[in-house]
Amino acid sequence: MKKDFHISGMHCASCAMNIKSVLNKVPELKNVEVNFASEQASVEHDGDFPKDKVGSAVESLGYKAHFDEDNKDQTPEDAAELESKRELNELKTKLTWSTFFTVLLLIGAMFIQAPEVLRNPWVMLIFATPVQFWVGAQYYKSMWASLKNRLANMDTLIAIGTSVAYFFSLAVLLFEEQLIQLGIEPHVYFEVSATIITLILLGKYLEKRARGQASSAIRKLLDLQAKNATVVRDGKEIMIPVDQIVVGDTIIVKPGEKLPIDGEIIKGETSIDESMVTGESLPVEKGVGAKVIGATVNKSGSIRIVATKVGENTLLAHIIETVKRAQASRAPIQKLVDKISSVFVPIVIILALITFLMWFNFGPEPAFVRGLVSLISVLIIACPCALGLATPMSIMVGTGKGAENGILIKDAEALEVANKINYIVFDKTGTLTYGKPEVDGFEIVARDTDPQFIKNAILAVEKLSHHPLAEAVVRYLSNDTEVPEAEGFVDRSGFGVKATVNGKPVLIGTKKLMESENIEVTKEADKLAEGWRDKARTVSYAAIDNKIAALIGISDLVKPNAKEVVATLKKMGITPVMITGDNAKTAKAIGEQLGIQEILSEVLPQDKANKVKELQEGAKVVAMVGDGINDAPALATANIGIAMGEGTDVAIESSGVTLLRGDISLVPKAVNLSKSTVKNIKQNLAWAFGYNVILIPVAMGVLYPLFGILLNPILASGAMALSSVSVVVNALRLRTKKL
Repeated sequence: MKKDFHISGMHCASCAMNIKSVLNKVPELKNVEVNFASEQASVEHDGDFPKDKVGSAVESLGYKAHFDEDNKDQTPEDAAELESKRELNELKTKLTWSTFFTVLLLIGAMFIQAPEVLRNPWVMLIFATPVQFWVGAQYYKSMWASLKNRLANMDTLIAIGTSVAYFFSLAVLLFEEQLIQLGIEPHVYFEVSATIITLILLGKYLEKRARGQASSAIRKLLDLQAKNATVVRDGKEIMIPVDQIVVGDTIIVKPGEKLPIDGEIIKGETSIDESMVTGESLPVEKGVGAKVIGATVNKSGSIRIVATKVGENTLLAHIIETVKRAQASRAPIQKLVDKISSVFVPIVIILALITFLMWFNFGPEPAFVRGLVSLISVLIIACPCALGLATPMSIMVGTGKGAENGILIKDAEALEVANKINYIVFDKTGTLTYGKPEVDGFEIVARDTDPQFIKNAILAVEKLSHHPLAEAVVRYLSNDTEVPEAEGFVDRSGFGVKATVNGKPVLIGTKKLMESENIEVTKEADKLAEGWRDKARTVSYAAIDNKIAALIGISDLVKPNAKEVVATLKKMGITPVMITGDNAKTAKAIGEQLGIQEILSEVLPQDKANKVKELQEGAKVVAMVGDGINDAPALATANIGIAMGEGTDVAIESSGVTLLRGDISLVPKAVNLSKSTVKNIKQNLAWAFGYNVILIPVAMGVLYPLFGILLNPILASGAMALSSVSVVVNALRLRTKKL
C-alpha cells in the first residue's frame, strides 16, 4: 500500500535527504521518497501504516509529519496549505524584526556619522542577540536534530557560519586585550551574523511564496469540485453534500451549475463547458445517453443525470491523484543531484576548515581575521537548496501546466522521456480517424442466393460482434424484418467472425480469413475490393455456404487536424508512424492523405507490441498513441505510452501520458511541454551547479592573489539567498509557456 503525507519545516534538499534516510530505517516502510519542492513524502508499506514510528522519526530531525487522519474535516491539500500559510506568517514576523535590528547594526557598522549609541559594540550585541537566537533558533534546532542522527543539512552551515561571526565578536568584547596579545585583530562582526540570517530568511520567504504558486495546479483542480448537489430521493428533490452521493443517485443539474460527479444524462439536452478538465475551449453538446464529467459546467439546459462514479473514482479525482503522484515523483536526472546533495554539506564544512587553515598559515596579515571571514563566506555561500529545487520545481510546474491543458502526465520519468522521442506510432482507428466507421459500399456478388437472406445472415452474425466495423454494418443493415438467429459464433481476432445461420456457415472478415477457410475469392470480387481500397475503404468479405456472397466497403473518416499534427511532428524532428490491421493498399491511401510515409499495415492486435520493439532497435525512443484494449500491450512496451482520454481504462493505465480529450493536436503539445520542462530543468541545474562550482572557490579566496578580492560574508549570504529564489522563478516561467 502507498501512503502520502505532508512534512513541514524543510529548508533545503539536504533536509529531504535526511528525512528519507531516517524513514528508510523504519522496518515497515519501503520505496521512500521525500520531495522538498512539494513538501510531500511518499512511502509504501505492508499491513497497517506505522503512523507513530513515522511521526517520531520525522520529529527526531526537527520536522513535523501531517497525516490525513489527524483532521477528518480537512483534505491533505487543505492541511498543507494552512501549514504553509502559518509558516509564511511566522517567517514574515521574524523577517520584520530581523530586518529592523539588522538595519540598525549596519548603520552603526558602516557609517562613521552614525550616532555613537549605534556604534557601541555592547549595543550591537544587544541588537544581534535576538536575531541570532530567536530569529535564527530554527537553524540551531535543525542542526542539533540532524547531528543527533549523524546527519547534516543547510541549516548546519548557517548555524556554524553565523555562530562563528557572533561568538568571535562576543570574544572580542570580553577578551579584547588577550586577543591583541595573540596578534588577532579585535574587530566585531555582529552586523555580519545578523545580515546573513536576515538575507537568508528573506530568500526563504520569497522562495516559499513562489513555491506556493508552483503548486497551485492541484489547488485549482480541487476548487473545481462542486460542494452540494440536488438529488432525487423517494420522489423528492433534496440538497446534499457531494460526498453523500452514491452510485445510482439521480441528480438534477440546472443551467450554470457544476456537475457534482461523473454520470450519464437520462433526461434533457444541454451544452457543457469541459474546459476546466479537458482543456477543450468550446462547450460540448450533450443529450440523453451522453457521459458527463464531474466539475464541468452545465451551460444551457436543465438535465437529469444518474451517478456512475463518485468520490475518488471520478475523473477529476483521478486527475488530481495523478498530478500529485507526478509532482512527487523523481525524474531520472534527479539521481545525480541526490548523490551530490547527500555529501554536499560535509564537503562544504571540510572546505571551510581547509580555507581557514590555508589563510591562517599562508595568508597575509591579519591572517586569522582573513581566514575567519573566508570560512564564514564558504559556509554561507554554499547552497544545496538551489540544487534540490532545480528538478522538482520544474516537474511541479510542468505537470500542473499539462493538467490545465488536458495533458495528464503520470510521472516525472514520462515527462523526461518524451523529450527524446524519435518515433511516434499512431494506432489508426480512433486516433488518426474518428473510430466510428460507416458503410459506404455494399455489393452482393452471389447471384444464386436470395439478396435479403444475405443481408439478414450478415446482420445476424455482426450483431454478436463488438468490433467497430461490425457495429457500422449493423447500423447500415438494420431493418424492421425478422432476422434469423446466428449460432456457434466465433471471433477470430484480427481476421473476422464466423457463425451458422439457418444451418449455413457464414464468415465475415478479411481476405486472409477467406483463404484460411479455403473460400475462393472471385475475380469480380477482387477487382471491386481493389477499387475500394484505392479510395481508402476497408473491405470486409462475407461468405455464405462456402461461397463469396457480398463485399462491404467501410470508411473511417480521418480527423481534420490529423494532417497538421503529422506535419508539426515532422518539423520537431519526430517520425510519425501509422499502425493498423488494414491491408497495405487501404493503409497507404490513408497514409498519403495524412503525409505519413512509415506505415505498418495488416498488423494483428497481438503483434503491435512486437512492431514497437522493432522500432526501438538502435536505442530509438518510441512513443505509442492509442485508445483501445488491444493497444495496451503496445502502449506498455513503448518508451512512453500516450492514451487518448476517450479510450479504455486499460489503455490509460498502460500509459505514461493521457490526453483528456480525443484530440490528437495534444500530442505535439505534450512533446512540446516535455521539451520545455526538460530544458527548464537543465537551466536550473546549470545555474545551481555553476553557482556552487564558481562561487565556493571565490569565497575561499582564489581571486585574492590576482585581484586582491576577498568575498564579504554579507555578499555571500545575499548570493545564497537569491540562488534558490532564481531557480524557483525560472521554473515558474513554464506557466506562461505556450504549448
